[in-house]
Amino acid sequence: MIEKRPFGRTGHLSTVTIFGAAALMRSGEKKAVLALETLLKYGVNHIDTAPRYGDAELLIGPWMKKHRKDFFLATKTAQRTYSEAREEIRRSLDRLQVEQIDLIQLHALVHPDEWDTALGPGGALEAAIEAREKGLVRFIGVTGHWWSAPALHRRSLHRFDFDSVLMPYNYVMHMNERYRNEFEEVVRICRERNVAVQTIKGIARGPWGITLQNRNTWYQSLEDQADIDQAVHWILGRRDVFLNTVGDVDLLAKVLDAASRPKERPSTEAMEEMVRRKQMSSIFGIGM
Repeated sequence: MIEKRPFGRTGHLSTVTIFGAAALMRSGEKKAVLALETLLKYGVNHIDTAPRYGDAELLIGPWMKKHRKDFFLATKTAQRTYSEAREEIRRSLDRLQVEQIDLIQLHALVHPDEWDTALGPGGALEAAIEAREKGLVRFIGVTGHWWSAPALHRRSLHRFDFDSVLMPYNYVMHMNERYRNEFEEVVRICRERNVAVQTIKGIARGPWGITLQNRNTWYQSLEDQADIDQAVHWILGRRDVFLNTVGDVDLLAKVLDAASRPKERPSTEAMEEMVRRKQMSSIFGIGM
């Protein structure tokens, strides 16, 4: 089984790997059922989905009838105004077939103009707060999916007391000094405030380039179990972050298998050797 840690101040002990339901975007019902069985096999108890993930919420909904108590359930809103976000939150409740969502997150808040709208008067944050006051959601988070995510998360945490953040993190991104420093500053703030830190793109290898795109991800992932083990153990070797699983359902079991066999965090030398061997590069266009 996979280790559990306190998910920030929520009071929930979440598995260190959180199911990223983007993997269900084009999976179909059969693979969605297999994914749930895989989660149950490894004891994963936290699901992270979003309206932007195709039919993911609709596929998860039937699970909730039987397994709602088994999962901390998170979704998102990519809308930036109060009225649009309010409507989307209610639509997610219907699609997920639940009366309450544990965590609502402002999705992919990476552009300053969108940030000003979402966190300003009449913005999506007001809809999230209202939903919390009405008991439709319990906690509020923010996510960012680009190299600028940590910088904007610092700004967001200054504006509002979010319960969680989500941002990219892997060894290649860690090699970039600017990104590393900004990431660590956000983690420091979150540690002081007991805010949960989720990470994504943990097993990203690089852009597809000329390689045939044969996965449900816009980037190329590591695929060999030994390489996935190393990438996963490097992230989970630190105690202050969670790892959201890969966006391809066929790689899910490999990530969870790695997480179920915790080991000492790989050394810098071992990680640099893998970067060279697998010709890893940034998926966000930033240098090392």
